[in-house]
Amino acid sequence: MHGTRAVILGAGIVGAACARELARAGCATTVVDRDRPAAATTAHGEGNILVSDKGPGPELELAQLSRRLWPEIVDTLAEQDAHARHVTEWDPKGGIVVATTDDGARELAAFAASQRAVGVRADVLDADALAAAEPYLTREHTAAYHYPEDAQVQPSGAAAALLADAQRAGATLRTGCEVHGAVTRSGRLTAVRTTDGLIEADVFVNAAGPWAGELSARLGAPVDVRPRRGDVLVTTPLPPTVFHKVYDADYVGAVGSSAEDLQTSAVVESTRGGSVLIGSSRRRVGFDDRLRVDALSAIAEKALRLFPSLANVPVMRAYGGFRPYVPDHLPVIGPDPRLTGLWHAGGHEGAGIGLSVGTARLVRDLLLDRPTDIDAKPFRVDRPAVLGTTEGGWAA
Repeated sequence: MHGTRAVILGAGIVGAACARELARAGCATTVVDRDRPAAATTAHGEGNILVSDKGPGPELELAQLSRRLWPEIVDTLAEQDAHARHVTEWDPKGGIVVATTDDGARELAAFAASQRAVGVRADVLDADALAAAEPYLTREHTAAYHYPEDAQVQPSGAAAALLADAQRAGATLRTGCEVHGAVTRSGRLTAVRTTDGLIEADVFVNAAGPWAGELSARLGAPVDVRPRRGDVLVTTPLPPTVFHKVYDADYVGAVGSSAEDLQTSAVVESTRGGSVLIGSSRRRVGFDDRLRVDALSAIAEKALRLFPSLANVPVMRAYGGFRPYVPDHLPVIGPDPRLTGLWHAGGHEGAGIGLSVGTARLVRDLLLDRPTDIDAKPFRVDRPAVLGTTEGGWAA
């Protein structure tokens, strides 16, 4: 497949990572985006690279693969560009998960035990150790676990560095270029019709994030990827206050829920600039991008239970974005059996930043018919949740 012409549809971090892998593997790669690189979901993320919020199963395996790849890739990027490490802001800060009820403590202990059984480091923190690690955290807790493998990057910076490396390997970028439809021949996708004319290729990778469902429908092979709204509060810069990614045990349940109504949990972390990011919320509202006071208030209230000292800290701004949600909570990675030449790399919901590099490695190895680091079958396109064939699904 060396010399394969590949078009990546979407220049967010998943598309950038895919472009980098394919271009470095010798594919003639073009990245197409209707806007600018990393301008949508990637720009509205927190940059999480987490293993702590995933139970045993395919997504955790993808997260573990990605966590192994990230520092290697950052080192490689830095060898090519002295500024790459700075813009990527790779920070293996670790995570701390806190329970504040007895039931939460029991559930967290069982969850951590299940993770340790598959190789995740999850260390119990007693009250003194927790106070030393996070001195401003509430003392009203019932359990705490330290996940040293959790990390963070600056999403837009990381995407830009990945895309720049793809371009150094020969990839080209076409922005302001929206895809309107497909050109097919004998069941094969041979070109896409865009606002900038026809673009022909051998392989087209749908990496359009929350818009992947809409784009796939335009191409004649719909997948059930929908937007799920999230909001974040940003404080003014502070002296060092939060030293890890800290979240309450409710976060895992919110991530795995399929509920449409508002769900919130406390997720608190600092940035290199000193601001504290406070999340998180989940709500299915289509592409309605309005900030909602009820969501922001609920986020703030839960964060204050973990960090009471934030009560009088000014909030500088709030922002929101859309996660690419799939009903069975697994990414969609691989070829589309309905339309030869169409591939998918998406549906990561809130984990796309962290999972991007592992996803791209799977796409590369599947496309080039190489052995994959993990089993890719759970992410296959032809599963009921993705094709909308489940009860109440997208096709209904």
